[in-house]
Amino acid sequence: MGSRAAEGAGGEGLAEDGTPEALDGGSRRLTREQLFTMAATASINFSSMICYSILGPFFPSEAEKKGASSTVVGLIFGCFALFNFLASLIMGYYLTHIGAKFMFVAGMFVSGCVTILFGMLDKVPSGPMFIGFCFLVRAIDAVGFAAAMTASFSILAKAFPSNIATVLGSLEIFTGLGLVLGPPLGGFLYQSFGYEVPFITLGCVVLVLVPVNMCILPKYDSVPSKDSFWKLVLLPKVLLLCLTIFSLSACLGFLDPTMSLFIIEKFKLPAGYVGLVFLGLALLYSLSSPLLGLLSDKLPYLRKWLLVSGGLLTALCFFFLGPAPVLHIESRLWMFVLMLVLIGLSLGMSAIPVFPEILQCAYENGFQEGLSLLGLVSGLFNAMWSLGAFAGPTLGGFLNEKLGFEWAAAIQGGWALLSGLATGIFYITEATKKSSNLQNPPGNNQERTHLIDDET
Repeated sequence: MGSRAAEGAGGEGLAEDGTPEALDGGSRRLTREQLFTMAATASINFSSMICYSILGPFFPSEAEKKGASSTVVGLIFGCFALFNFLASLIMGYYLTHIGAKFMFVAGMFVSGCVTILFGMLDKVPSGPMFIGFCFLVRAIDAVGFAAAMTASFSILAKAFPSNIATVLGSLEIFTGLGLVLGPPLGGFLYQSFGYEVPFITLGCVVLVLVPVNMCILPKYDSVPSKDSFWKLVLLPKVLLLCLTIFSLSACLGFLDPTMSLFIIEKFKLPAGYVGLVFLGLALLYSLSSPLLGLLSDKLPYLRKWLLVSGGLLTALCFFFLGPAPVLHIESRLWMFVLMLVLIGLSLGMSAIPVFPEILQCAYENGFQEGLSLLGLVSGLFNAMWSLGAFAGPTLGGFLNEKLGFEWAAAIQGGWALLSGLATGIFYITEATKKSSNLQNPPGNNQERTHLIDDET
């Protein structure tokens, strides 16, 4: 009652569970808590992606100088994702016990410290010791990243329950901005100042953001729920959406250890220009995400078609990225960049609608609304994304070493093809069942049975 009274006097307020309430009269003005939540989430989206993406232009070649093969480089990238997968599941389950704000800030602090440590790895002797420390540092970074992102998704869904896809899509601008600036900035700093400076600079930026977010991020309280994680995972629709998340992440993760080597070898570009090639994918992804998020919220029936068409378009683009040798088309830089641009669009088409679709499926199956469910869903989302990010670089590095980039990219696109086809078949089957139920309601069958019994 107190929050209602405050809202009537001041125009905004908090619900009893800490959720910012919508303004009266249908106003679309954001509350102060919502603005602070968006600012904090934008900071983690931007900082985490720029720290992640700076590796692409120069780390694979630097690691090879230190005695790591292409397969091992893929495993180093995949190690981050594997530990992120395990940590995301744990963080999602214990979110309400730890506290979303503490988990967010602590995860950001760990990521900043570990990013700086990663910049010191060039001092480690080449060979097994260098490779071992790479795995160790990436594993610790994965735990911090999982904590921050799991808390971030949950806080956003709690603060914006009715338009989560729009908000997620809008904040993907900062994700895309991090992906856009990371490669060219990393390549420039590496060429100008050496290996250490890119990591130390960005790690310090992340650490500066930690106290800022401690001050501005609202605290959201919740009561732990009894809903089972496995009950959510084993829902058929959620399983298919998990396959979609996995396939997208695997395709994107494949590019990390392989694309820069292919560009340098095929098109003879220096490391600084390699970063510019990455712009094609990230730029269109960040620009299209807000529109795709708005469509997902305003026209929920379009989500299924976005998921299906996004998966199929991703598969097609990866087939032409090399392009596949079976096409007998010569690889050209303009075509390579065009495919990356289209991949950026197709990834947004599939990735943005997934989170609200999982939430809707959970509500339809009786899950209790609240931060506990949001923790389960965000943990599941991040875990499946991380599993794909492990499989993509690991399998991609192996295939790239054995078959070459052209065939490896075509095979990697098979994940997206599989998820697109499976999701399309599921939605068609679901629509057919609903149509048949409308034409033959269960009540009519029961009445018909009673009439037959009466006649006999």
